[in-house]
Amino acid sequence: MARSKLVHIVDSVPALEGHAGPLVMVQVLDGFLDAGNAAAIAARHLARVSPSAPVVATFDVDAFHDYRARRPAVTFARDHYEDYDAPRLVVRLLRDAGGTPYLLLHGPEPDNRWEAFARAVRDVVERLGVSKVISLGSVPMAVPHTRPITLTRHANDPDLITSESPWAGELRVPSSAQTLVEIRLGEWEHPAQGFVAHIPHYLAQLDYPHAAAALLEQVELAARLTIDLSTLREEAAQRDAEIAGYLEKNAEVAEVVAALERQYDAFTHSEESGSNLLAQGQPLPTGEELGREFERFLAGLEDGPDGEDQR
Repeated sequence: MARSKLVHIVDSVPALEGHAGPLVMVQVLDGFLDAGNAAAIAARHLARVSPSAPVVATFDVDAFHDYRARRPAVTFARDHYEDYDAPRLVVRLLRDAGGTPYLLLHGPEPDNRWEAFARAVRDVVERLGVSKVISLGSVPMAVPHTRPITLTRHANDPDLITSESPWAGELRVPSSAQTLVEIRLGEWEHPAQGFVAHIPHYLAQLDYPHAAAALLEQVELAARLTIDLSTLREEAAQRDAEIAGYLEKNAEVAEVVAALERQYDAFTHSEESGSNLLAQGQPLPTGEELGREFERFLAGLEDGPDGEDQR
């Protein structure tokens, strides 16, 4: 197979020489399928806890990025521009807590040329000997934050699905570059699977590290890695405390969450399709009044008790 001209892969990766075990690549593309920034937080955490993270492959961002749709930031300092925040789409070599190597493909989701991007990912997989690709994502759902994080599992090989899917029938949903990569890798006989966390839709615009931890727990199991999640769980506990504190002072919003809890508990004991938990683009399905309550909910969490931004 001819090498893709849209990705540059280092000729030699000394850390992988002599590595006889499987090499997993985690894929997290920013810009879509990331309610609560759960996947992005997970990717940042992986890079943070790895002792080093050298770049082993670099994609040609200019071939994929729509600069007018997503304009990179730049600093204007008195009389000149500096610190241009150039988008980067790269593959990094990380190590888990036990020293096992794995890869992280991360950066902005390509705005165009998805087929070419999928072929470039295939080149990375075959050149570096990747045994499996694991994708991460998250979607807003009508679920309460007081219940365990649930996930949707998917794969291009049924043997990679380790639990029964809660979804009945079929759903037509918007695609993504990650989705296409998984499909194409299956056609090229390369295993790929993924996990999508279900985020309470009233928290979809806030960082939700609790879901990021849940995603990485699945990565640990699927990739047989050991990842230090202690700081991520501390961040999750802090966020949970902020939400609990807000609900204590806002009875109307607390009642809405309680209603979601009753709905969720009833759902888990039924045989209904999981599709009725999908967020429908409204803060809650019960009307404008509750929607306004959750707008105040979000504003309260972001501004804090003294009107200062807490993000």
